[in-house]
Amino acid sequence: MLGDLWRGARALWPDTSAAVEGDIRAARERDPAAGSALEVVLCYPGVHAVWGHRISHWLWHHRARLTARATAELTRVLTGVDIHPAAVLGPGLFIDHATGVVIGETAEVGSDVTLYHGVTLGGSTYERVKRHPTVGDRVIIGAGATVLGPVTVGDDSRIGAGAVVIRSVPPGSVVVGVPGQESLADYRAARIFSDADFSI
Repeated sequence: MLGDLWRGARALWPDTSAAVEGDIRAARERDPAAGSALEVVLCYPGVHAVWGHRISHWLWHHRARLTARATAELTRVLTGVDIHPAAVLGPGLFIDHATGVVIGETAEVGSDVTLYHGVTLGGSTYERVKRHPTVGDRVIIGAGATVLGPVTVGDDSRIGAGAVVIRSVPPGSVVVGVPGQESLADYRAARIFSDADFSI
């Protein structure tokens, strides 16, 4: 029954169904605790937050901004994730544990990014300009980390749990501390940090 419904949805909305399948795949690949696809669909608030954002983002860009904000607010209440409808999220975003994540209006998040709980991609001015971070592809941002202002986090970088990033980060970096300092020029070469250092 569910399989028939899903096949019908794929036929009607191929792009949307491909994005949904990508979200489910990202959760299963990056969370060792993830079981079946059905478990992800029913029990992962980070995935639900991404789906809610897709709806609010579409509404925002079709001039239904009040409805978009209301949808984003409902998503926040249900998932604990606050994403402005104008924020740009790339494919394969996985928000693990979800609660307390905040993504501001002018934030841009690349492909295959992983955010842990309590991450803030925040602004640094009240002016109506680009004031939130741009996060590259395949970035991991650890629990409780804060990235502020129109900074860029380069591709393949890792931001340690609790770090506060206020300056741009080159690709392939590991950033830890308050304020965030680049720890290794290339974490892939040094292999000092494990994924466990960036989550709970």
